[in-house]
Amino acid sequence: MIRNYVTTALRALKRNWNYTFINVIGLTFGLACCLLVFMAIRHELSYDRHNANADRTYRLVAHYQNGTSDGFDTGIPLPALAALRIDFPDLKHDLTLIHEIGDVVIRTGGSAANKFKEGRGLVAFVEPEYFRLFDYGWKSGNALSALQNPNTVVLSERMAKKYFGNTDPIGKIVRLENRQDFTVTGVVQNPPATSSVPFEVLLSFASLKQYGAFTDWDDWQSTYSGAQLYLTLPKASASQATVAAQMEQKLAGFAKKHLRPEDAKNLRYELQPLTDIHFHTRTGNYANRSISKETIWAMGLIGLFILITACVNFINLATAQAIRRAKEVGVRKVLGSSRGQLARQFLGETGLLTAIAIVLALGVAYAALPNVAELLDIQADALTLVDPVVIGFLVALGFFTTILAGFYPSLVLSGYQPVLALKGRLRVAGSKYLTLRRSLIVVQFAISQMLIIGTIIAYSQMQHFRSADLGFNKEAVVTIPIPERKPGQLENLRAKLAGLPSIQSLSYGISAPSSNGNWTASFRFENADKNEDYGVVMRPADTSYVRTYGLILVAGRMFVPADTMREFVVNESLAKRLGFAQPQQILGKMIALGGPNSVKKPIVGVVKDFNTFSLHRKTAPCLMSTKLDTYNTLGIKLASQQGSPEAISALLSTVQKAWEATFPDFVFQYEFLDKTLDDFYKNEERLFGLFRLLAGIAIFIGCLGLYGVVAFMVESRTKEVGIRKALGASTTHIFGIFSNEFIKLVGIALVIASPIAWYVMSEWLKDFEYKISIEWWMFALAGLVAVIIALITVSFQSIRAALMDPVKSLRTE
Repeated sequence: MIRNYVTTALRALKRNWNYTFINVIGLTFGLACCLLVFMAIRHELSYDRHNANADRTYRLVAHYQNGTSDGFDTGIPLPALAALRIDFPDLKHDLTLIHEIGDVVIRTGGSAANKFKEGRGLVAFVEPEYFRLFDYGWKSGNALSALQNPNTVVLSERMAKKYFGNTDPIGKIVRLENRQDFTVTGVVQNPPATSSVPFEVLLSFASLKQYGAFTDWDDWQSTYSGAQLYLTLPKASASQATVAAQMEQKLAGFAKKHLRPEDAKNLRYELQPLTDIHFHTRTGNYANRSISKETIWAMGLIGLFILITACVNFINLATAQAIRRAKEVGVRKVLGSSRGQLARQFLGETGLLTAIAIVLALGVAYAALPNVAELLDIQADALTLVDPVVIGFLVALGFFTTILAGFYPSLVLSGYQPVLALKGRLRVAGSKYLTLRRSLIVVQFAISQMLIIGTIIAYSQMQHFRSADLGFNKEAVVTIPIPERKPGQLENLRAKLAGLPSIQSLSYGISAPSSNGNWTASFRFENADKNEDYGVVMRPADTSYVRTYGLILVAGRMFVPADTMREFVVNESLAKRLGFAQPQQILGKMIALGGPNSVKKPIVGVVKDFNTFSLHRKTAPCLMSTKLDTYNTLGIKLASQQGSPEAISALLSTVQKAWEATFPDFVFQYEFLDKTLDDFYKNEERLFGLFRLLAGIAIFIGCLGLYGVVAFMVESRTKEVGIRKALGASTTHIFGIFSNEFIKLVGIALVIASPIAWYVMSEWLKDFEYKISIEWWMFALAGLVAVIIALITVSFQSIRAALMDPVKSLRTE
C-alpha cells in the first residue's frame, strides 16, 4: 500500500512538474529560514545558562530616578564590596566585584612580536570567589588558590597559546601596560560564546590597588561602569523572584546606611538576573553584545510568517489545480477508494514534497550559515547543524509543514463527488476555493508588506543616525588611544605631528565627544550647601578640542591652557538645567566638583549641545576643563585637501612612526571617528539587515506562489482569452483582466498590514531618544513596491496569454 502511495505521488508530481518545482523551492526557502531563525534564537536564549548557579546569580545595578531623569548604572562604588560582606556575612563568599580593564597592552617578552593589544571584555581583575559564581573548566591550577596571591594571572587556553605557543605557560610572566608583572598560575578552558562575562585574562584582585583602579577605594559617589558586582543568593523554598525581592528590600537599607541622604533618595539598588543580562540593551554587558527579547520574538514570528507564506503557496496551487485532478479522484472513488485513502494519498504527496524540501533546506542553511552568523554577530562555530536538538526541530518542522500545507488541499481533493467529477461539472471560478485563494494571497502580501514597511522604517532610522546633527564634526577625524605615559611625552608627540601639512588640528582629551565610556561627577553650583541631585558628564580636554571636533562656542571663551582644572566650559543642557534661559547668563558662575571641601572654579564658556552618548540617550549636562592625567585619546582632524586614500595612508604611517617613537612599549591603533560612532548602532544594523533579508525571502516566496496561481488561471481561461482576442480585445485589456484583481488584493493586504507594522515599529523606535516620525509615505511606498512586484509577477503569464494566437486558444480543450 505504502509503495503504491509513493509511486502514485511520484507520478503526480512528475506530471505537474511546474507545480512541484514552485512548491519545492518555496518550501525549501521557508524551511531553511525557519531552521536558521531557530538556531539563532536558541543561541541567544542560551546566554549564561552554562553556569551551574545561573538561576540564582544576579548583577547589582543602580537605578537612578529623580523628577527629570531615569537611568541605570552597572558600576558599583569600590567600597561597596567590603561593606556588603560586613552587612551580609552569609553572602561573604557568594559575592564578588569584577574590575574590567580594556585597551591594554600585554607583553610576554622584549620583542615587538610579544606585544598584544587586548580590547574590551577580555582582561579583568577578579577575586578567587569569581570562580564560585562563574563556571570555568580548569586545565591547570586550582580555582581556590590560583588568584589568592597578588601579581598572579589565570589565562584561557586561547590566550595561553596566543602568548606562549605550545609551551607550558605555568610560571611564565606577562607584563601589563609595561608597569606590573603577573605570574601565570592557572589555565582554564575558553569561555563559551554565550557568556556575558567572557574574560580570558583573569588578574588577581589583590593587585588592583597597586595597578590603580579607575575610582577611589573610599569614594561612594564615583563609579566606573566596568566595576560590576555579582552575587549568588542561597537556595530557598520560596520562588527565586521572591528571594531576590526580599534582598532588594535589604539593599534599600544598605544604600541609606552608606550613601549620602541626597544620593540614597534618588537611588535604588536592583538585582538583575544573570540570565537576563544579555537581553538588557540599556545596561549592556562585558561581552558588548546584547539583544532585546522583543527582537528575538520578532525574529521567531518572522520565521513563522515565512513558513506560512510557503505553505500558502502550496494550498493556493493545490486548490487552483483541483479541477485538473477532479477526474482522477472520480475514477479512484468509482474503483472503491475511500475519502480517507485519498486524503492519505494527497497528504503523502505533501509529505514527499516536504521531505525533498527538507534535504534542500539543509543544504541552503549550511551554505548560508556563515553569512547569517556574520549578520547577527554570532561566532560561526557557535551555530551548527550537527546537533540532536536542531535535527529534532527539523523533523518536527517537516511534520508541522506537511499538516499545515497538505491538510486542506487533501480535504478538498478527496471530497469531490465522483459523478460530478467524471461529468466535468466541477467549477472553481466563483466557488469557495477561489475565495480561499484570494484570502491566502492577501495573507501573503500582508506579511510581505509588513516586512517591507519595517525595512523602510528601519532604513530611515539608520539614515537618521548617519545624518543627524551630533553637535560636532565626525568627518575626517582619526582617534588614537593614548597609553600610560611619562611627563613630557604628550608634548613631544604633539611637536612631532603639529607641523604636518595633512593635519588641520589635533587635540588630547579623555575621549571623543560621543562615547560609550563616560565619567560622571557630582557637583555643587554657586553657594549651594549640597550637591545637585544629578551628575555632569566630564569631557576633560585641551584647548584644541573644540577646533578639532568642530564644537561650537555659543558664549564666552575657552578655558586657559593648564594641566589641572582651573576653568570650566559647560554645554547648553547644563546651563538650561541650572535655570539659565540664555547661555551668557551662566558666565562667571562657580562650580565645585566632588565633595564639600572641593574648590570652586568659574564657568568661562558655553558650547552648543553635542551628543555625549549615542542617539539612544538624551544629551546629558556636560562639563569640560583641562586635566592632563585623564587624556586617553588623541584626536586628529585631517586637512580636507589631503583626503585621498593614498594621502591618508601616508599620513597614518607618519603618525604611527611618531607614536611608536614616543611610546615604544605599546601597540599603535587608530580608528576613524565616523566608524566608531557607527559601532554604537550595531544592534540596529543587525535588525535592519535581518529585515532586508527576510523581507526579500518572503517576497520571493510570495511571487513564486502568485506566478503559479496566475499560470493556472491563464490555463483555465484560455478559451475566454481567445474569444476576447477574436472580438478585438487588446493586449493591454487582457493584461488588465488578470492584473486588476491582484492589485485589489494588494490594496486589501496594505490596509491589514499597515496598523500592525505601525504598532510594531513604534515600539521598536521607543528605544531611541532621537528618532524619526513614522509618516504616511512609508506605507504608500510599501504598497507601491508590492503593486509593482505583483504586476511584474503577473505580467509574465498574462502577457503571454494575451499574445497567444486566438485560433490556437479556441482549439484548446
